[in-house]
Amino acid sequence: MSYLMKGLAAVVLAGCVLTSCSNDDPANPDNGGGNGNGEESGKKAVSNYVVAASVGDANYLLTADTLGEGTVSAKNNGLTTESVTQWIFYQEKYLYRLVYNQGNAGVTSSYILNAEGKVEERDNTYEIKRFTSFGMYGDYIITSSTGDLGTEYADENGYLPKGFLLSFLDVAKETFTTNSNAIMSENYLGNGEFVTLAGILQANSKIYSATIPMGLSQYGVKAEGGKYVKYPELVKTESGGSSSSAYEKGELQWTQYPNEAWIAIYDNEKFENPKLIKTDKISYACGRFKSQYYQTIWAADNGDVYVFSPSYAKTMTADVQKTTLPAGVVRINASTNDFDPDYYCNLEEQTGGNAFLSCWHITEDYFLLLMYDRPLTEKGFVANQLAIFKGKDKVLTYVKGMPSSDVISGFGKAPFSEDGIAYMAVTTTDGSQPAVYRIDPKTATAAKGLTIEAEQISGVGKLTAAQE
Repeated sequence: MSYLMKGLAAVVLAGCVLTSCSNDDPANPDNGGGNGNGEESGKKAVSNYVVAASVGDANYLLTADTLGEGTVSAKNNGLTTESVTQWIFYQEKYLYRLVYNQGNAGVTSSYILNAEGKVEERDNTYEIKRFTSFGMYGDYIITSSTGDLGTEYADENGYLPKGFLLSFLDVAKETFTTNSNAIMSENYLGNGEFVTLAGILQANSKIYSATIPMGLSQYGVKAEGGKYVKYPELVKTESGGSSSSAYEKGELQWTQYPNEAWIAIYDNEKFENPKLIKTDKISYACGRFKSQYYQTIWAADNGDVYVFSPSYAKTMTADVQKTTLPAGVVRINASTNDFDPDYYCNLEEQTGGNAFLSCWHITEDYFLLLMYDRPLTEKGFVANQLAIFKGKDKVLTYVKGMPSSDVISGFGKAPFSEDGIAYMAVTTTDGSQPAVYRIDPKTATAAKGLTIEAEQISGVGKLTAAQE
């Protein structure tokens, strides 16, 4: 789905769909180039752009041979699929359809491109754990969330501690496992609070993840005689809230430390013995929407990891839980795996006080940001603008050539990047069909590309058929 944030509510929007005019059209053999075997036989690998589109209640995976021009339709075209929470393209080899169901396992499936250039479903399906973030490492797509551990870990009050709940999808072997070892997330940072992970980034042969402090669970409030409760008035006296904001009597919801950010660096997918690094230049590093924690840590091509914070803690109700730090960027040096003491950028100085919902790496040290239209301290903020951030120069530039923000009603959930160019699906309210916009990060300019006859897009990328 494509989402816009309006206050703390979300509006499901019509997105952009990339398809071919006919699913019977041959794949364009020039898109993918060849590997050694293919070139020796005079053939090139078959590849196609793949788009997940929906029309009414119908969901399709379609193919397209270009994103730059033309008009195509998603109606009655492509491979039919079930509903989806998140599409993940693993390199150009596999496409995974992750499904999130509150309180239940979701049925996940995966897809490949066959030699005829058409998408086909693989044999195995999986019931993955509830997830709030995800990423890739090695041969794995990994999803993560934080939840209660087993009763054998209960304290004397019967309260259960929180731990990481991880799912591992081995894309090549087509298998699925979960973490069998209990990974405690309580007191993860030494302040008594439990954490959740936002983003799983593979860089420099390691995993980087933002550890987001969530406050004190019932277990954490009682731990060591209540020593971790800084603000007793914040401990809940009764249960309440709903969905991702639900809370239990006796817990302290949301962090007591909004003016700092932590990153965990792991040597491998076991998520054990992390190196924890901290900065007080930015607030915690993630975008948020309901239970989802969007990744805002990305590696530049040279391996340096840029850590973006939208300062979402400005939206908290209690003053002591509101951050006083502006949306900003810091950097982790690739060689030292520590924060660069000389690097900091105050984004709000360049935006008139506005923050962002999410961001992505495009190429070199260029990043694409989905910007809010007003400060988080105001009501009714909406993410309806795009900007490019140049890491080394610490410069943020709004993208020109897009439709007016007044008529933009939605963007694709993530851009697709190729050859240093970002492609973003855009939906408007001016009667125009959704379209894909080609964004050059070096000039911060956009141009309209493929126009789509569909209601919504939930994923776009590229697949190349396996070579025998």
